[in-house]
Amino acid sequence: MSAQVRAPNRKKCRCESGSDHKKPHQTRTHGGLHVRLTRTIDPPPAEMEQRAAGTRTRTENVEADTVSIWPRMEPFLLGALQVPPSSKLSLHYLRKMAMYVRTRDGCFPILRWPMWRHIACGKLQLPEDLAWLYFETFDLLIGHTPEERLEWAECLSQCSSKSDIDQQRSKLSVDTLQFLLFLYIQQLNRVSLRTSMIGEEWPSHRTRSPSPSDREAKTSSQNKNWDDQAHLSFVQSHLAEILELLVEPGQLSQSGQALRDCQISLEAVRSLGLLLEGSVSRGKAVQPVHRLLIKGSLQTQAGYSTLSRSFPLHKLLSCLQQSLTLNPFGMTACLHSGKKLAWAQQVEGAMKRVKIARNTHTAPPGSKIVLMFQVFKQTLAKTSDKLTGTNIKIHRCSEAFIYLLSPLRSVSIDKCRDSTVVLGPVETSVHIHSCQNVRVVCVAGRIAIGASSHCTIHVLTPTNPLLLPGNTDITLGPFHTFYPSLEDHMASVGLAVVPNAWDQPLLLGAEGLVNPSHNASSNPDAACFRLLPPAEFHTMVVPFQMEGDTCEVPGELPPQYQAALDEKQKRIQRWQKTVMEARLNKEQKRQFQELVEIKFHEWLLETGHRQELDSLIPPTIASLKDPCEPATDTSRVNDTKLTRTGRAVGQSPMAC
Repeated sequence: MSAQVRAPNRKKCRCESGSDHKKPHQTRTHGGLHVRLTRTIDPPPAEMEQRAAGTRTRTENVEADTVSIWPRMEPFLLGALQVPPSSKLSLHYLRKMAMYVRTRDGCFPILRWPMWRHIACGKLQLPEDLAWLYFETFDLLIGHTPEERLEWAECLSQCSSKSDIDQQRSKLSVDTLQFLLFLYIQQLNRVSLRTSMIGEEWPSHRTRSPSPSDREAKTSSQNKNWDDQAHLSFVQSHLAEILELLVEPGQLSQSGQALRDCQISLEAVRSLGLLLEGSVSRGKAVQPVHRLLIKGSLQTQAGYSTLSRSFPLHKLLSCLQQSLTLNPFGMTACLHSGKKLAWAQQVEGAMKRVKIARNTHTAPPGSKIVLMFQVFKQTLAKTSDKLTGTNIKIHRCSEAFIYLLSPLRSVSIDKCRDSTVVLGPVETSVHIHSCQNVRVVCVAGRIAIGASSHCTIHVLTPTNPLLLPGNTDITLGPFHTFYPSLEDHMASVGLAVVPNAWDQPLLLGAEGLVNPSHNASSNPDAACFRLLPPAEFHTMVVPFQMEGDTCEVPGELPPQYQAALDEKQKRIQRWQKTVMEARLNKEQKRQFQELVEIKFHEWLLETGHRQELDSLIPPTIASLKDPCEPATDTSRVNDTKLTRTGRAVGQSPMAC
């Protein structure tokens, strides 16, 4: 007989025959009452271990079968424009659009640009540029191969008229239901009148001219694109409306609302993959939401029928609401449990401690992020495969020089001041928000600037720069630098040198697009930017040695800027000739050299370039050690040497 079976019998015998053990039941007399005392007999250790093991096994099985579903980061981060949406994108109009596209030829399941233009301009009364902005933004968000993007750029570069461009745009199409969901999530940055009025004093401070802090406060509530808590709250609050947009017209009332007991087809639920994903348990592969709903425990909860290939709306809604959780690869999780990196020093005088973290070692593609907070008074230079394809957030950095020279997915520069940021090619968008006196140099699918002042942007981009509300004194200039592997990096993310729309910004306000030519007194946003005058143009040198073949700025500089550089070069040559013909003696040459050096150092101090050069001097090795790097690699960061051209050139930026 096994030990498990014999153990209780042995315990019973010991209780009955042992003189040192009380019987299970005893009766005592207390105050005339007979009280029966019951004593629990503990099982032996072997049985207790067996029961505990069984409990653990059942718990582990339950955990293993637990399905978590969360909002995907990228649709909210890259797809939701950082401005309150047009009232024509409210649920009322989107319901009408959902019914319209399902009952018109050429609109479903694929929606082409001409039909969307017809709906947006003819039905919703949106300007054509705004209609294209939404269509183009969605196209940036969805997955295209680099080869497809380069082919598209080649086609556009050959267009010589608006009709040619329209003809090319007519070839583009999007998934109809996913595009509807994309339009719906523009509500993420909708301003609540109730919350904006709570606690506001009277007379309102809005009557004053806005200071930078006012602009920041005004737009902070709108900047939810990185906030995974806001993404979850948005989906939880609006899930019923999101699902209603997927219901077929025959199951809708005249107002577009879903009827009781209506069904949603599996094909329609597939489109939810734009917004939701999940996994069966922690550590398991991330899957689109529709795959999780048609198998395992969720199939029953969601009511999926293999015969009709559909879900009852009320069951699907309940199932999703119970399974929704915070994105395990979002910013909150990265700050809490991401890999902390010692890329930057803690500089004396900084108000807060520098923090750099990443989740690239655990996150799937599309969810890889790197967060950089509080970099202060130093140069930070990185290039690494671990940066490739990541979404970067640079937050509250000041008096810093940041070089991230890898192909990137997206970059957000938030609440930084007095800094320079040089980026490798950015596949989707660079968003600059609440910054002051920041210079950004990049090649990007899109550039967007909001609530910022005194910023200079040197950009190469195939799309119109997007100027959001709250900007003052923004300068746009042509891309003016290079590093050896730049063109290879551009090809890897599908960015070409043409077309280049750096000087054709769109001003997007609360009421839609703003025409820059309109009177600035009636609309301050119309005068918020200027194009860099050619007389102020200089090229920029990336002060690091790297491998690669790029040896000049990709593409050609605009003719007027190239002419300005040529003229400056001629002035230098004339000055050098004048000095040579002056026939100075040895003492005069020494005095002249000292004078030039003094003036040069004064210029370095006045322009802030002295700090930039000083920050290239290698700091102590110990302060730069990264736990994920060999000690021999850390010395390569900011390691500078003087080349024969007289420029400070550093060695390769350290890998992650």
